[in-house]
Amino acid sequence: MSTEAAENYRAPRLSTLDLRGTHHTYAELRSLMPRQNSEYVGNAQQAVDEIIASVRERGADYVKELSQRFDGVEQGALRVPPEVMKDAVDSISPELKAALEVSIERNRAFAAAQKPGETSIEVAPGAHLINRWTPVRRVGVYVPGGLAVYPSSVIMNTVPAQAAGVESIVLCTPPQKEFGGLPHPTILAAASILGIDEVWAIGGAQALASMAYGLTDDADILEPVDTITGPGNIFVALAKRALQGVVGVDGEAGTTEIAVIADSSANPDFVAADLISQAEHDPHAGSVFITDSPELAEKVQEAIARRASATKHRDRVKEALEGPQSGIILTDSLQHSVDVANAYAPEHLEVHTESASAVAAQIRNAGAIFIGPYSPVPLGDYAAGSNHVLPTGGTAVFASGLNTSTFMKVVQLIEYSQDALATIGDHIVTLSTDEDLPAHGEAITARTRGNNA
Repeated sequence: MSTEAAENYRAPRLSTLDLRGTHHTYAELRSLMPRQNSEYVGNAQQAVDEIIASVRERGADYVKELSQRFDGVEQGALRVPPEVMKDAVDSISPELKAALEVSIERNRAFAAAQKPGETSIEVAPGAHLINRWTPVRRVGVYVPGGLAVYPSSVIMNTVPAQAAGVESIVLCTPPQKEFGGLPHPTILAAASILGIDEVWAIGGAQALASMAYGLTDDADILEPVDTITGPGNIFVALAKRALQGVVGVDGEAGTTEIAVIADSSANPDFVAADLISQAEHDPHAGSVFITDSPELAEKVQEAIARRASATKHRDRVKEALEGPQSGIILTDSLQHSVDVANAYAPEHLEVHTESASAVAAQIRNAGAIFIGPYSPVPLGDYAAGSNHVLPTGGTAVFASGLNTSTFMKVVQLIEYSQDALATIGDHIVTLSTDEDLPAHGEAITARTRGNNA
C-alpha cells in the first residue's frame, strides 16, 4: 500500500448485534441474522428471470451479447476447442499441477466414501423391497469467474459426479477478455486433468439457462443436462432457484459466508484472518462472528483492522465486512452462541472454543463445520478433501453441501410373491375403499380372489 493510500484508508469495523439479556424464539433469531438486503436480492431476481427467458428465446446470439456487455468479450464460438483444452495443462506450472492433483486425490477419497450402496429388505415372507441408487445421465457444472479464478471449484463439482458414475459432464465458466474470450487457462487445465472435454465459455445466469434448456451455436450443440451444480454469485444462486424443476440443482451455493463461534480461549488473530479470508471473495460476502466474550470481540476488531489494512483486496474486504450481511453477535453464553449459529445456518462454520468437538456436535444447521483452531475454512476451500460447494443464505436449514449422492437418485424396487400379496391384500382394499378409490382395491382382488370381472 502506498503511503498516500495508507493514510486515506480507514480500516473496517464490524457492526455489533448485542443479544445479551434477551430471549428470542428460533424464528425471531432467524429474522435478526445479518443478511444481504432484500432490495439487492429482489433486483437480482428480476434480472435473472429476464436472462433465462431471453436465452430460451434467442439462444447463442443473446448469450454472446451478454458476454460483450458483462465480460467485455466479443465471442466467436462459445465452445472451447479441444486443442485449447489439451494445451492448457502444459501452460500451468508443475507446482500448480501438483497442488491440483493432491486436491483431486483427497476429494476422490472422500467422494468414494460418500457413495451410497443398494439396500434391500424382506418386510414379510416373499415381500421384497430394494433401494437402488442410480447416477443421473448428464450433469452441468458451473464454475464462476469474475473477481477470482476457481480451479478448485472444477474439482469440487467434477470429482463427486465422477464418483457417482455420471456418464456425461459439461462445464460452463465465464469468458475472459485477457485470454481472448476463452476461460482462464487454469480452469481449463483442471478440467482437462479431470477428463472433461466439453467446456463452454458462458458465465452467469445465462450459463445455467443454457445448460438447462440446451443451446445451439452453429455446429456446436450443448445438450440439456439433468442436474446443475456449482457455486456463484447471487445471480447464479437465483438462477438455480428459477430453474429448479426444469433440472435438478445442488442448492443455492451463492455469495459466500462464514460464521465463527468463539469463546475467551480463542486466538483473535486466527478469527480475524478467517473472517477476512471469506470477505475477499466478494463485496457481498458475509462474515459473522458469534461470541459470549466482549473482550474477545474487541480484540478481533483490532486484529481485523490491522490485517485488513495489509491484505491485497482490502477495499473489497472492507465493503464486505461493513455490509449488512456481516457483523459481530454478542451472546450470554456458549449455548446461546450455538443457538444463534443454528438460526444463522451458515455456509461455513468455524468453532474456536474449548471442547470444540462437543460444541460442533450441537450444530444442526451448517454447510460444513470446521473444528478447532487448525481447521480454517480455506483448508476446505482447497485440499481438505471435503467439498466447498455449500448452501448459503440460511438454506443450510434444509440443504446439504455438494456430495456424491447429489448426482444420484433412488429407484425403489418392489417384488411380492402371490402369497405375500394375499397376506396384505385385505388391508389394501380397506385403505382404497376409505379413500374412495375402489379400482385400486379391485386391482388387488383380481389377483387374490380370482375376480377377473
